[in-house]
Amino acid sequence: MSKFGTINVDAALGRAKEILAKDTSASPEMRAIMSLLISVVAMQAEQLHLAKEQIQALRDEIAILKGQKPRPKIPKSNLEGKESQKDDDKKENEGKRPGSAKRAKTEELVIHETIKLEPDGIQPEWIFKGYSDFVVQGLVIEPHNIKYQRARWLTPSGETITASLPQEVSGHFDSTLISFIQHQYFACRVTQPLLLDLIRDLGIDISAGQLNEILTEDKEEFHVEKAGILSAGLAVSAFIQTDDTGARHEGKNGYCTCVSNDLFAFFSSSPSKSRINFLSILRAGHDDYLLNTDASDYMAKYDLPKKIIASLVGDRTQSFPDKNAWTSYLENLGITLPRHVQIATEAALLASALAHGLSKELVILSDDAGQFNILLHALCWVHAERTINKLIGFTDEQRAAIALVRDQIWTLYQKLKEYKLLPSTELRLKIETDFEVIFNQKTCFISLNLALGRIAKNRAELLRVLDHLDTPLHNNGCETDIRDRVSQRKVSGGTQSDLGRRARDTFASLKRTCRKLGVSFWNYLNDRNAAANHIPPLGQLILQRASIQT
Repeated sequence: MSKFGTINVDAALGRAKEILAKDTSASPEMRAIMSLLISVVAMQAEQLHLAKEQIQALRDEIAILKGQKPRPKIPKSNLEGKESQKDDDKKENEGKRPGSAKRAKTEELVIHETIKLEPDGIQPEWIFKGYSDFVVQGLVIEPHNIKYQRARWLTPSGETITASLPQEVSGHFDSTLISFIQHQYFACRVTQPLLLDLIRDLGIDISAGQLNEILTEDKEEFHVEKAGILSAGLAVSAFIQTDDTGARHEGKNGYCTCVSNDLFAFFSSSPSKSRINFLSILRAGHDDYLLNTDASDYMAKYDLPKKIIASLVGDRTQSFPDKNAWTSYLENLGITLPRHVQIATEAALLASALAHGLSKELVILSDDAGQFNILLHALCWVHAERTINKLIGFTDEQRAAIALVRDQIWTLYQKLKEYKLLPSTELRLKIETDFEVIFNQKTCFISLNLALGRIAKNRAELLRVLDHLDTPLHNNGCETDIRDRVSQRKVSGGTQSDLGRRARDTFASLKRTCRKLGVSFWNYLNDRNAAANHIPPLGQLILQRASIQT
C-alpha cells in the first residue's frame, strides 16, 4: 500500500473510481474532468513517492558523511512461503553449471622442480609400481639483487673506458620488479601507499618518488601502443559501445570516456564529456580540424546559418593542424557565438575523423547520452526498459499495466535476439509491427503513456539491429569495461598530475584489451618492460583477430 500521512492513496483512488462508475447523474463533461483529476492525483502521488525516496537517500548520504549511521534497511518478511520456493528452485538447479566439466587441473602447468619421494621401510619383496604425481603450485617472492662490476680501463691517450650495462638494464630496478609494481597498481588496484609498504616489506629499498616514477613517467611506448589499439579497433569494427564515468583530476570533477567492443577497450579522461570531446577521441590520435563537404552536411543538419557555413567552407577543403589554428580561424571570421562555435567545431572534428578512416557506417551504441548521438546511433534496450521499470503504480490496475508492458517489451527483445541469429523478412515485419503496437498504446496510467511515447521516438536507434546484425542489443559490455575505472576511482581517488591521469588511462586500455584478446596482462608487462617484444603489438593482434572472425 502507498500511504502519505494518514491517507491510503490506493484505497482513495479505488473508491473515487467506484463512485465515478456508479454515479450516472453527472454529465459526460463532468465525468471526463473527474477521470482526468483522478489520473492527475495518481501521477502526483507517484512524484511525491519518488521525491520521498530521494530525500531519504540524501539524508542517508549526509549521515554517512557525518560519520553517523543511515536509516537501516529492513529486509522483507519470509513468512509467505518464499523460503520454501527458494528451496524448490535450488533443488531444480542442482548439478554442475554448463561448461564446468571436470578437467585435469594441473595438466598444462609448467613443472619447475621435481622431487621424488620414497616410503619408509621398503622391503625386498615389494614391487615398484611407478610414481603417483602430486603437484604443488607456488611462487618465489624474494629480492634478487644484481651487482654489475663494470671494468674500467685507461687508454694511453688518457681516456677512461667503462664496460656498458646489458641492454635490458635501464635503471636501478629490473623489469620484473617494474612489471610487478605496475600490475599491482593498475590491475589489482593496490594504492600507492600500500604498494610502497608491500615492496619495502619484501626487502626492496625504494622511495615514494621512485615508485610514482615507475607508475607514471617515461611511458611513451605504452602510450603509442594504446593509440594503436583505437586506430586498429575503429578500422575493423562494425560497431563500438560507449559510456563515461566520473574521474576527478587535480581536485576538480572530470570524466573518463570508454570506447570498446569485443576486440578492444580504450579509455580517455578529460574535463568534459561533450560531443566535442567524443569526436576528438574518434580522431584516433590526430590533432587536425577539417572543413569539407562532410563538415558542411553536419553544420546544415544542426541548422547553422547558411551564411556562416558559406564563410567557413566555401568551395574548397581546408585543414588546420591543431586547436590553436582552428580557434584563430573562427575568430578571424568573427564567429564567436558559443552555439555557432560548438557546431562548427563538431563538424570539423567529425570531418577529420572520417578523413582518417572512421567509417560512416560505424554503429555507435550508447545509453542515450546525447554526446554519442552521431553517425549510425543505436540505443541500449536495458536502459530503454528501465524507463518503464522505475515507474510506480498506485493502484492494482496501474501495476498490472506496467507489468503487462514490461512483459511485452521483453517478448519483443527475445524476437530481436532471434532475428540476430536467423534474420527473415517475416520476422522483421513482425518486430516492426509489435514495436508500433507496444509503444503507441494508451493505458490507464498517464506516466506510463508518457514513458512509452518517449521510447517510441527512439524507434530507429532501438531497431538499428535490423539493418546491422552485429550490433548488440544492450550496452553491458562497455559498462563492464568501465567498471574497472570506477573501482580504481573508489580505491585510489582522483589523479593529481597529467602524467598520472594519462598513465591510468593507458594501462586501463592495455589491460582490458589484453583480456579481450586472451593475452596475460602479466606476461604483456614483462614482455614490454624487458624489451623482449615477443608479444606482437596489441593493434596488430586486433587486426588478426578481426580477420579470423570474418
